[in-house]
Amino acid sequence: MSVKETLYNACLELVNERQANIQERFSGIQEAMLSETKSTAGDKHETGRAMLQLEREKLGNQLAEIQKVKQTLFKVNSTAEVSQGCLGSVVYTSQANYFVSVSVGEITANTEKFYAIATNTPIGKLLLGKKVGDEVSFRNQSFVIEKIL
Repeated sequence: MSVKETLYNACLELVNERQANIQERFSGIQEAMLSETKSTAGDKHETGRAMLQLEREKLGNQLAEIQKVKQTLFKVNSTAEVSQGCLGSVVYTSQANYFVSVSVGEITANTEKFYAIATNTPIGKLLLGKKVGDEVSFRNQSFVIEKIL
């Protein structure tokens, strides 16, 4: 399996884990709302339901965001050869290595460390369209692009 495919699969696994965790919490809140019985303190009951409702909305928004992230990830072609920084490219630099896809943080592939970043992140924007040999400056540091897959 290529480095790019390994990175893609790791990103997909992390995104799926996040989605499962959020869905589990969402289901827990649904159950809590259904099992919430009206106590003698009516106001307390209403406050509890309102808090659960707010938490459910927040988790619903997080689920929607995860869906957007998955849609972006599904656009990545893990077998395509590219010559410049773009969605799906693996960029080796003199400073660090990047997988331009979705933001899930640090991933290790074939004993090498990579940072999975989205195209809309500051460093992601800087890498778009860059080629081997190009110099990039980020946070008062400069680095050179050494290889792109």
